[in-house]
Amino acid sequence: MAYFDNIRTFVRVYELGSMSAAARDLRISAAVASSRISQLEEHLNVRLFQRTTRKLNPTEQGALFYPGAKKILESVDEAEAEISNVTQIPRGTIYVAAPLGMGQRLIAPKIPAFRKDYPLINVRLRLSDRKLDLAAEGLDVAFILGLPEDSNLRMRKIADCTRGLYAAPAYVASRGQPTSSGDLKSDAHDCLNLRYPGAPEFQWPLETSQGVKRIAVSGPMESDHGDVLTNWALDGQGIILKAEFEVADHIASGRLVQVLKNEPPIPVQMACLYTHRRMQDPKTRLFIDFMVKEIQKDLK
Repeated sequence: MAYFDNIRTFVRVYELGSMSAAARDLRISAAVASSRISQLEEHLNVRLFQRTTRKLNPTEQGALFYPGAKKILESVDEAEAEISNVTQIPRGTIYVAAPLGMGQRLIAPKIPAFRKDYPLINVRLRLSDRKLDLAAEGLDVAFILGLPEDSNLRMRKIADCTRGLYAAPAYVASRGQPTSSGDLKSDAHDCLNLRYPGAPEFQWPLETSQGVKRIAVSGPMESDHGDVLTNWALDGQGIILKAEFEVADHIASGRLVQVLKNEPPIPVQMACLYTHRRMQDPKTRLFIDFMVKEIQKDLK
């Protein structure tokens, strides 16, 4: 098992590009992750990574070793899946990703109930608002809001989610209500944008009397963390575009109010993505079926 653990650690370090990130993902310390890589390098008698104070880059040997190491893990996962099919007892680890808002409110709270039904399935949940590469990052399932960019992935639609533009009452009292989508492009209002490195200019798709308009908005504050934007809006710093389920509690309490109701954002599709091969794994299929059913109940 030690050698297999070393290979799994190598694969996660290679995919995530960071010893500490891989350690967090595998629920081990960075020291243990580093020790496993060192043991593997000693066994293979090669250096797998070039280590500097700031970067961790695979060597030529590491890049050559990765495809085979990945196949080893996939073969073991497939063997476990075959056993699960025979014994009818699903087991193993499933790697899941979701946007922060959806993950915190809709995915994470349901995982304990899923594990109560399937105690031999371990779940590794990663929350991030940046776009993820399922294959490169070793993910089994990724939940998304919007349309997938990779046409090679399978998609299961969960629901169409209502969205709105929201601001704190104090912001509206100070800056006034926007009366048209054009107001959002002027200096009269500050829009709080979700932005991550490499992201294109952000546009808000709004339903207007002339059809859907994509409005390029800007403001003095941006973040790659959706909840940071919500907290800024609560503090009266600007207007956010959010799925209603993400801010429902703040709307109910009156801490956020909807603005520009006559030109709301178009609904956004919620879905989960997976590869065809992953869906053949019973634990992946069970997890997706469970989550889709439970999320749909929450959104009714």
